[in-house]
Amino acid sequence: MEDSVSLIVSTVPLAEQMRPVDLTCFVGQNHVLGQDKVLRTLLQKQDIPSMILWGPPGCGKTTLAHIIAKQCRRGAEGVRFVKLSATMSGVNEIKEAVKVAKNELGFKRRTILFMDEIHRFNKLQQDIFLPHIESGTITLIGATTENPSFSLNSALLSRCRVIVLEKLDTESLVTILTRAVRGVGGRVVHQGLTPSEQDTPRFLMDSETVLWLAEMCDGDARIALNSLQLALQSRDTVPGRILMISLDDIKDGVKRSHLLYDKKGEEHYNIISAMHKSIRASDDNAALYWLTRMLQGGEDPVFIARRLVRAASEDIGIADPMAVTMAVSAMQSCQLLGLPECDVHLAQCAVFLARAPKSTEVYRALLKAKECISVLCPQYLYICAMPPHDS
Repeated sequence: MEDSVSLIVSTVPLAEQMRPVDLTCFVGQNHVLGQDKVLRTLLQKQDIPSMILWGPPGCGKTTLAHIIAKQCRRGAEGVRFVKLSATMSGVNEIKEAVKVAKNELGFKRRTILFMDEIHRFNKLQQDIFLPHIESGTITLIGATTENPSFSLNSALLSRCRVIVLEKLDTESLVTILTRAVRGVGGRVVHQGLTPSEQDTPRFLMDSETVLWLAEMCDGDARIALNSLQLALQSRDTVPGRILMISLDDIKDGVKRSHLLYDKKGEEHYNIISAMHKSIRASDDNAALYWLTRMLQGGEDPVFIARRLVRAASEDIGIADPMAVTMAVSAMQSCQLLGLPECDVHLAQCAVFLARAPKSTEVYRALLKAKECISVLCPQYLYICAMPPHDS
């Protein structure tokens, strides 16, 4: 019996293996990286300001930050690139990075600090960057999937240029996947065609299969590459034979990729946020999908229920006061019953909230009140301080 060998033995994620190292390999985002576009012009001039890269997951924010740092190294000696994530780093790590950056500045070496998921910091934590951006100690590149106007404070935004990245289109994902297939020794072939005798790939994939995967991943290159990697890891190749990766293999990879869920990492926050946004958009099917993703991944049901209570008040509010009652009841069910019994309570609540009429009137009024308190002394304090009138 012939020995079989796994198609992929590396434990490094395929998305990391295939990460572009310069702009010539970068796919997509032509609206900011095309000829004479804003970001390409800044890179060519070696004039890199502090910036916020805002875009959906898997669109190339982290990759672009690495390329920017590498481009700076080509134009000047001693540019340091420090990568941190707000999901795993705190103020102490930033202070340490700034301390080193100040020392490097004495030797005329710049520091580019890349802060992934910068919106995870609250607005007080974000203030730590301000004096160091102002003094030129660091050049900050922040990455976020959330709207910076709401998730970042105005002082930080005034010191950074916001670069909006778009979801990758299907054509871009096909290019990325085709390159990845070749990178691990495979070939993409058109239906009915086979590679030439001179070309001896380890495996083949039909172009229609690649297109299906690109369309399924909704612009997220990371999910596309992770799904491809899982599909390849599930198949073994035999020396002397060329393996064909089928659509069923890819579908299985997509299914397994979507069930990956890190309760302590980035996905923990991304998926709960996706459920909340689906409720806000009145998309009950999407809300139920993201809820199920979390439950299947082993998420704490009380954590989910707390977010539903928040959504009921923030996005529905006085449009349907029963929404809060429904959400609190679901949370109590989770506390009393636990899984698996409480799953239907969460599902019922998520669908109810998605279908309910929406009103952010109270939420917006509360924000306005907070703004007034931070700037002005409320009028009622003056009234309370006045001496009482004689009757």
